Amino acid sequence: MFRAILEAISLWAIPVLLVAIPLAGMLRGVKVYDTFIDGAKEGFNVAVRIIPFLVGILVAIGMFRASGAMDMLTNALAPVAARTRFPADLIPLVVLRTLSGSGSLALTTDIIKKFGADSVMARTAATLYGSSETLFYVLAVYFGAVGVKRTRHVIPSALVGDIVAAIVAATVCAWMFGAAR
Repeated sequence: MFRAILEAISLWAIPVLLVAIPLAGMLRGVKVYDTFIDGAKEGFNVAVRIIPFLVGILVAIGMFRASGAMDMLTNALAPVAARTRFPADLIPLVVLRTLSGSGSLALTTDIIKKFGADSVMARTAATLYGSSETLFYVLAVYFGAVGVKRTRHVIPSALVGDIVAAIVAATVCAWMFGAAR
């Protein structure tokens, strides 16, 4: 029953939003198309402003992966994952997700190909991918675009959020779809 409700929500959520948002704007007298075009123009200007920050974070991610630091970090976290029954195959995804959206998408795709699309591992990887954020990309691009210099507690709290997202994704998927392999 619960799963059927979730499937119905996931099936209808996007179409309902695509109709409801413009409809609500039209009912309030907003010129929806003109507002959309203005937003697109502003988005283009923001994209031009964030290019230096984007190049910087992409270079840093490339250096992190090429240096072998990713493998060292994954190997260091493997014993902790084994004790907590967290799937060790997902550790690189947890680490990479904070750094790169496209890199973590490629890794999620590899996990799905390796374990099969309907496996608990693939579903957990997809859930983890969708429930966490590319923290350092967001910091570099969005904070850089608006000129935020002091991030203070953003990084520690966002890392805690990503760790919680990984634990909850693994726990919920194991509960809903069976024990992880």
